[in-house]
Amino acid sequence: MSIRDSIVLDRHRTAAKWVGSVAVIAAAAAVAGLSTFGTFTDSSSPVDTGVSTGVLSVDVSRPDGTTTSLFSGGLFVAGDTRSSRVDLVNDGDVALSSVTLTSRATSSSVLDSDPVNGLQLSVRSCSQPWVAVGSSFTCAGTVRSFYTGPMVVSGRALAGAASLAAGAVDHLLLEATMPVTATGDAFEGAESSLDFIFTGTQRNGSAR
Repeated sequence: MSIRDSIVLDRHRTAAKWVGSVAVIAAAAAVAGLSTFGTFTDSSSPVDTGVSTGVLSVDVSRPDGTTTSLFSGGLFVAGDTRSSRVDLVNDGDVALSSVTLTSRATSSSVLDSDPVNGLQLSVRSCSQPWVAVGSSFTCAGTVRSFYTGPMVVSGRALAGAASLAAGAVDHLLLEATMPVTATGDAFEGAESSLDFIFTGTQRNGSAR
């Protein structure tokens, strides 16, 4: 974005008419006060320059192209674990200073409100796409752990994420686990709906 500020100087001349001897005296004073001087100026050729801004964008998608629920597969029972792969892509053209994960319950129950016995979340990244082996997944590259804890997450920074770089991608594996301690009437028939939000923040500006 560019801003141009124009300033125009407006000069007005005021003419005064004098009469009689006053006009003669003024003319004489003007002649007596004359002197000689010179002013030299030069200008360089114009230098072209352009300023543009970058595009900040992050995208989350399922690598298999499906749009089903992250942890589909029927009802959870104590001890169950469900896994889901997602790709977090920095599809902009600027680097990010941070990427954070937030999950929130849009329809809450003991499944998300109990931080100990309720659903637990694990978020890991692989430097290569995760490979399905039966009902589990393996990573042939380097694994980085981003988060392990309660299902509801508030602004968790994905430290060292590959997607901090423009055009890079994190191959994420999200796992939801129902602890074996999730027993009792409160957990029977409980149901929660959650949103997962990934937020990219631009890097700080600097002198160039």
